[in-house]
Amino acid sequence: MTYATPLNNLVDVPDATWGVYVHVPFCTRRCDYCAFATWDDRHHLWERYAAACRAEARTRLGGQARGAAGPRPVSSVFFGGGTPSLWPAELLVSVLESVASSAVLAPGAEVTVECNPETVTAAKLAAYRAAGVTRLSFGAQSMVAHVLDALGRRHEPAEVVRAARLAGEAGFAGAFNIDLIFGAAGESLSDWEGSLAAVLALEPAPAHISAYALTVEPGTPLAMRPDRYPDDDDQADKYLLADAVLAHHGYEWYEISNWSRPGARCAHNALYWSQGEYTGIGCAAHSHQALPDGSARRWWNVRTPERYCRLVEAGASTEAAGERLGPAERVWERTMLSLRTSAGVPAGLVPDELVDQGLMAWMRPSGGLGGERAVLSPRGRLLASEVALRLRCAPTPVPVATH
Repeated sequence: MTYATPLNNLVDVPDATWGVYVHVPFCTRRCDYCAFATWDDRHHLWERYAAACRAEARTRLGGQARGAAGPRPVSSVFFGGGTPSLWPAELLVSVLESVASSAVLAPGAEVTVECNPETVTAAKLAAYRAAGVTRLSFGAQSMVAHVLDALGRRHEPAEVVRAARLAGEAGFAGAFNIDLIFGAAGESLSDWEGSLAAVLALEPAPAHISAYALTVEPGTPLAMRPDRYPDDDDQADKYLLADAVLAHHGYEWYEISNWSRPGARCAHNALYWSQGEYTGIGCAAHSHQALPDGSARRWWNVRTPERYCRLVEAGASTEAAGERLGPAERVWERTMLSLRTSAGVPAGLVPDELVDQGLMAWMRPSGGLGGERAVLSPRGRLLASEVALRLRCAPTPVPVATH
């Protein structure tokens, strides 16, 4: 493989931001499609786990926050899971306070909490707001009852309407996301169109909408039921419908599965897509750190909450494994991530036939990006993996394990 231009001259380096992710691995019930590190029978660990997260935050963040130039500000904090909103508010707030006291939060830092609609209360949202939470993300998944049942979800569509109203009353109007999933068994195109319409009709309306194609993960209840598998053509039709409907209502597409009102993009997720740095707190949480030589290290914590708590309490490392990416591998990965976004990739990487076939389009640079670039078309987003293989770029690297 040869390159017309060195790879490190073709891809823009992300801003020097730093995020913190806190994993809360507790749910009332595991959804049929879920393969995340989450448990519905570990409620007795709540207090102990929160204490372990506070301790890890003090240890991990205190060291990374202080560099040669002084305190390094945190640009975003994201509580994910699991169901962070299942916790009593005081537990979540106590972990956020440990993060904020161990590392300096940048002015205007984004602080997000993922919530299931049925767990939301006015008191809980008020406590979040008072503690400095700036953004909520509601796992609605569908606004059609029989589709929710097919996904193994516990809430009713009316609870999403209630959660949005409470969010507005608590000061989160214009600062919450709705997650949707399309492709469940029995979901018609009309059902999906109805879900989109119902979400757009929420009062207040969400500032951000994420729409994900249902995927079959090994080991899940869904994986054991081939009769419930999603259909690729059906999902393609639903994706294109979502893109058209959301654009019509003023939402900008900016990543394969994400649309937002102007100025309401998720800063924390953008950190991942720009290959920024982040520190994971909690079991199964991932971290990524750039190194001075242009390489990077990525690692992740042990998976189960019991083992995580024991290691923190013993003062031992919680790291389960990791990998190191060389400079060229980092550029390749950054290119693949950027391809998924509205930032696109440098034009020099894109063969003309990808544009001629309607999979990509040339665009003028924006947001400080230099040089002509190309971005996926709606049809190209459906074939993003295939498009990636046809870029004038290095083949997929094989990460080298370090633990």
